[in-house]
Amino acid sequence: MPRKKIEKISKEVTEKSTKVVKKAEKHSYYFGVGRRKSAVARVKLHLDGDKSFKINNRDIAQYFPGELAKTKYLEPFKATSNLNRFTVEAKIIGSGLNGQLGALVHALGRALDKLDTEKYHLLLRRKGFLTRDPRTRERRKVGTGGKARRQKQSPKR
Repeated sequence: MPRKKIEKISKEVTEKSTKVVKKAEKHSYYFGVGRRKSAVARVKLHLDGDKSFKINNRDIAQYFPGELAKTKYLEPFKATSNLNRFTVEAKIIGSGLNGQLGALVHALGRALDKLDTEKYHLLLRRKGFLTRDPRTRERRKVGTGGKARRQKQSPKR
């Protein structure tokens, strides 16, 4: 084989074999969508701002009162050592308070994963913040008397 052809082929091979690692670009915010039951949470993590935490334009302490809820929604930040680093803006629709809280935690985990995937992905995955909880309301079946699992009463005799 001519020398020029060998050089050309080797050049093509080295160009193709280099692995491209995508880094997250610097954005004004990082976005994440989380779901739980029928609730959907859309979260924006802003790097700049007053470090507040708003849900549907209300303060989070007002939206989710109580210490149990507070420990749950701060868990993704504590796991990644990002407490009080972001201004968080969230829109949550559907379900009840527990479903909405689960959707918020899921969305926060996904947004933090986008911030630095190499650093946080495995940690967030092990803690369960990236896993969608598949449990949803069971549909009502025909002939069950209005409930999902209720059976019609059998005759006594």
